[in-house]
Amino acid sequence: MTAAADTPRWTIVIHGGSGSMRRGVLSDADDAGGRAGLKAAIDAATAILSAGGPALDAVETAIRVLEDDPHFNAGRGSVFTAEGRIECDAAIMAGATLAAGAVAGVRATRNPITLARAVMERSSHVFLAGAGADGFARAQDIESAPPEWFETAERRRQLDEILADPDAPFDSAMKYGTVGAVALDTRGHVAAATSTGGLTGKKWGRVGDSPLIGAGTYADDRACAVSCTGAGEYFIRLGVAHEITARVRLAGETIEDAADGMIAELTEMGGKGGVIVVSADGSGGWAFNTPGMYRAMATHDAPPEIAIYGDE
Repeated sequence: MTAAADTPRWTIVIHGGSGSMRRGVLSDADDAGGRAGLKAAIDAATAILSAGGPALDAVETAIRVLEDDPHFNAGRGSVFTAEGRIECDAAIMAGATLAAGAVAGVRATRNPITLARAVMERSSHVFLAGAGADGFARAQDIESAPPEWFETAERRRQLDEILADPDAPFDSAMKYGTVGAVALDTRGHVAAATSTGGLTGKKWGRVGDSPLIGAGTYADDRACAVSCTGAGEYFIRLGVAHEITARVRLAGETIEDAADGMIAELTEMGGKGGVIVVSADGSGGWAFNTPGMYRAMATHDAPPEIAIYGDE
């Protein structure tokens, strides 16, 4: 659909994780809950962008909605580590300035994405981890939450299942519930944000790609904004988010070709997952090699499109 020349352009794309979601396997309740969560998040971001608000506000707001929703593996509803704790990671990046903020191993901050933005805007650093990150949150009066606020019975059950069969493949369930958002605002700026609880049963302070600028999250007004979800170790090795941006900016590829190309490389390496992308010209979309990916998109001239399965 082509908009009138004087219509301010904006685009928002979000994801709630990729993985083994298939029709008839995902319960009706989980299907409905996932779609409702995506709808709430994209509606919140749309309200900001349609009013001329900044892309940074839109992606942070979308992520906060998903972090508060127990259907997704971020914030409340995050998966448990092998030790029975919840440790959250998040990152945010502004395409206008390449400013970025990230946190890892956060245990007591209700919305890790808001903490990541505070690191970007209120500190001289880019990445804080563990107790130090939570301490910075307290110093900045960012809302905290007790361990039980993050915990859900289903996530505890998933941990018990993994601990009961330690010889099973680590990610055999193939459920990467990371959440992400990318946006273009009416001023032509892009932004990206990603938040996750990581992998169920993770050990030794494992950190995936989500909070790593260039691996799971990247934004550059000269090209596009990217947020990833999947088997983080592969995304880290490929530098997926930055690679997509570089292909668009330096090789002149479309976001579709750049995203598809990186997913093809990921597949060749044996990795699973997906990406969402928004370009500086307003085009947006996704690519993934798993059976499904929770995803949604809206633009200045198109209502929200919400999907889960690969055939949607």
